[in-house]
Amino acid sequence: MPEHVVAAIDGSRFSQGVCDYASWASLALGAPLTFVHVADNHSEVPGEPDLSGQLFFGARERLLEELMGLDEKRAKVNREQGRLMLEAAQARAVEEGVSDAVTRQLNGTLVETLVGLENEMRLLVMGKRGETAHQASEHLGSNLERVVREMHRPILMVPDTFKQPEKVLIAYDGSKTARKGVEMLARSPLFSGSECHVLLVDTDNAENRLELGWALGILREAGHKAEGAIRNGNVDDALQTYEQEHAIDLLVMGAYGHSRIRHLLVGSTTTAMLRSSRIPVLILR
Repeated sequence: MPEHVVAAIDGSRFSQGVCDYASWASLALGAPLTFVHVADNHSEVPGEPDLSGQLFFGARERLLEELMGLDEKRAKVNREQGRLMLEAAQARAVEEGVSDAVTRQLNGTLVETLVGLENEMRLLVMGKRGETAHQASEHLGSNLERVVREMHRPILMVPDTFKQPEKVLIAYDGSKTARKGVEMLARSPLFSGSECHVLLVDTDNAENRLELGWALGILREAGHKAEGAIRNGNVDDALQTYEQEHAIDLLVMGAYGHSRIRHLLVGSTTTAMLRSSRIPVLILR
């Protein structure tokens, strides 16, 4: 069974970006595209009180019946909204040249459902925030952070508008896993023709200069125009500064060993890094 680019869409403003980046990835990788909408019909509506323990006699039973009826109606509306969103995403992908896009509507919780689809995935594309997340720009939906922690497939987190990636930056730390990330970046058709940048955030010494030279050599041997730098300081600050200085279109990061980059991704600053990025972030696992 071929591995798909899986795009998780919902009613948030990021779904258009998800659709466009997923279509780009599907075409670049030559992989089939699947749009997924997950309806969690058991989630609570914010502000909806639980009055069942405060009701007595027949009033309690009648209200519980009414609540059950409302749940059924809500589930039906959710399914219909999901169907329409999936149809719109599929039509948009076809306009962009994807001939084999399919749709799947599933019930359950988002994270558990996506983890269950891992074996079918080559790449997961998600929006920076979901439909139910607070819309303040500094907020990152809890679902995305949980997906980053629990999934074992590459995850492309995208903004709400698409821009063809032409300059790609990889956060590099010289670890064995980081080297695999550089090799993947060098040979992936997703980045064919892209200008590749490598940033190593650490002390500028002979060992790190050798590491940076190795990474740039791998990228150049694969035909990429490549440049990079070593910078000291805070990892997320250094990445953001470099990104702005070089007009980077896409950031590649990985959960590397026990390095500072790993702590950035799976430690206390995970949310800070992802929420501050205005460009797509590809997280390698």
